[in-house]
Amino acid sequence: MANIKSQVKRNRQNDKRRERNRFFRGGARTAVSKARLAMTGGTVEEAKAATIAAISALDKAAEKGVLHKNNASRRKGRLMKALFQLEQGK
Repeated sequence: MANIKSQVKRNRQNDKRRERNRFFRGGARTAVSKARLAMTGGTVEEAKAATIAAISALDKAAEKGVLHKNNASRRKGRLMKALFQLEQGK
């Protein structure tokens, strides 16, 4: 535990930011996993809805600075590519 007053405050700030970052990063990961699962086992409509939710979660994470905007964009592109291939296949 820190003895310096400014470091105690910095630790509190880091803990708050860590929790906030985990919330948005975890939500994005979960949404992407659900979208991938819907693409493999569900209908096209379910996959489309899950993909839209995942894109929204990725955008929020990028907006908060949890993910880099290019990282979020790359993940969204891969999801859309997989969704397009699913739609073309059926």
